[in-house]
Formats: sequence, structure tokens, C-alpha cells
Amino acid sequence: MSDSITIGLVSISDRASDGTYEDQGIPSLKEWLGRALTSPWTAVTRLIPDDQPTIERTLVELADTAGCSLILTTGGTGPAPRDVTPEATLAVGDKVMPGFGEEMRRISLNFVPTAILSRQVAVIRGSSLIVNLPGQPKSIRETLEGLRGADGSVEHVGIFAAIPYCIDLIGGPYVETDETVIKAWRPKHAIRPKPAV
Repeated sequence: MSDSITIGLVSISDRASDGTYEDQGIPSLKEWLGRALTSPWTAVTRLIPDDQPTIERTLVELADTAGCSLILTTGGTGPAPRDVTPEATLAVGDKVMPGFGEEMRRISLNFVPTAILSRQVAVIRGSSLIVNLPGQPKSIRETLEGLRGADGSVEHVGIFAAIPYCIDLIGGPYVETDETVIKAWRPKHAIRPKPAV
């Protein structure tokens, strides 16, 4: 039986946070998680500017106070002067998880050569996994879910396949997914049997 998970969703944008335009990051994350997760989940959302102290405070609050086992950020990962999400994330992390950033860039390079300018990172803070995602809704979906061929077959597995087992390893809840969206991968010994119907 799966457990309930609290997920922090943080959209980082000067212009969206001051109302210049409507935030698309949090709605995109909610929509994707709503399709992908079969476990019960609740979202704690924050819309904040590109300000490193604010980002750090928000991530610490979501991890340490709000009890988020997973925190997904969107925005602020490019090379522009105001893009400081990776710096803030690394500042609050206990362990760096470099494979996430490497894989997100590899997925995005299927579409645009500028994917190498992206600086997403992931870290563990206590019993929370914090992952920086791209800023665009299409890129968010592609990096989480992966790439599919014209026939719907999976050509490149998205990063979310590894997230449930990572959460297991850091003491979080057991999260299950809809395999038609993304199959959560666990070694055989870590898979819980499905409850009898």
C-alpha cells in the first residue's frame, strides 16, 4: 500500500511573482503529478522571485517545517545574472545528486542545443529530495516523463522513474506511479506487493 506524500512546488520568477505575467510552472507541475501519481499526494506551493536568500529560505521551510519529501523547483536555472536557483539549492543541500541534472540536460538536448546552458541540480536535504526543473511547461513534462516515439513507446526514460526509489532510500513515503505515464523503477527487493483486491 502506498503512503501519502507532501510535495513542495516552487516557481521561481521575478515577473511571475510580481504579477507581470501568470505563472505556468506550478499549474504544469500539478497537472503532470495528477496524471503520474497513483499514491495520495498534497502540494505545498510557493511563487517567489529570483532572489537567492528567498529561495534558500523557501527550500529550508518546505523541507524542514512543511515536511515535503520531494521539492520540485521550476525556473532560474540559466546563465543570466538573476538565475540563482542552483546556487540556492546547493547552499541548502546535504548531498548533491548530480545524475538528475546530467539526465535532464541529456533529454533536453534532443530538442535544443541550448540545453547545455541549463544548470539544474538536485540535492538531498535531510529526508527531502530537491530537484531543479526547467522553466517551460513542455520541458518540465519531457524531463519528468521522458521521450516517446510516434507509436507511444518510451524512447528515453524521464528522471521521475528514479525519484520514488530515491525517496525510499532517504526515509520518505512509498510512492507509486501510473505506468502509462512513467514507470517508477525499484530493485525487486524494494517493491511492495500489490494489496489483494
